Amino acid sequence: MHNPILIANYFLTKSFQTGKEITPMKLVKLVYIAHGWHLGLYNSPLINEPVQAWKYGPVIGSVYHAFKDYSNYPITQYAPIPDQESLSPGLKQFLDRIWEVYSKFDGLQLSTMTHQPNTPWDIVWNKEGGKAKRAVIIGTDVITEHYKSKMNDNAAAESAAI
Repeated sequence: MHNPILIANYFLTKSFQTGKEITPMKLVKLVYIAHGWHLGLYNSPLINEPVQAWKYGPVIGSVYHAFKDYSNYPITQYAPIPDQESLSPGLKQFLDRIWEVYSKFDGLQLSTMTHQPNTPWDIVWNKEGGKAKRAVIIGTDVITEHYKSKMNDNAAAESAAI
């Protein structure tokens, strides 16, 4: 498991290299989506921090707080990381794939994706009474199940097309 800021900074590197601007909302959602796919594919958390269900979607608190001063504007600097761990080549390849698929969407589009019915946020926020609480945790099991389901849906769609 990795510090979420390390993952966020990796996506910022991709943003700076490609010229695709990234806002705090987009960055939080990219880290969340990467975490979800990592759970679904590898049964292993990507980040070492729980995901919270806030009013406007799933949030990784440290990423939100590190970049919230940018508001709706593009992020122009990395956040400091207390421990300088590095990412393996395999993990960079995984994150590059997430970037390739999801960087074309803006923060609002990514947010909409994470608010669909039966997503982990929807389950915790709307169906399990999360909106009555503040910053309720979205369990890793709920996120894992959702992304495994997405994998199965994609596999079924691909096999039906053959």
